[in-house]
Amino acid sequence: MTLSVQCPTCSTPVEWTEQATFRPFCSERCKLIDLGEWAEERHAIPGKIELPDEFDISEPDFFLNDDQE
Repeated sequence: MTLSVQCPTCSTPVEWTEQATFRPFCSERCKLIDLGEWAEERHAIPGKIELPDEFDISEPDFFLNDDQE
């Protein structure tokens, strides 16, 4: 029995086989549409933003450029 999934972009059924080169998408077009949505930040993985320790945004001059100090 072959697994069938729906294309995340257009909901067309896609058989999960090696011949389905764009799986889980039905086509390259749907794959690129999805990529564009991620690039335009229409999709996002929720999570907490964590800055490295060297960034201390509590300092008032954090957002100043070097030439503004």
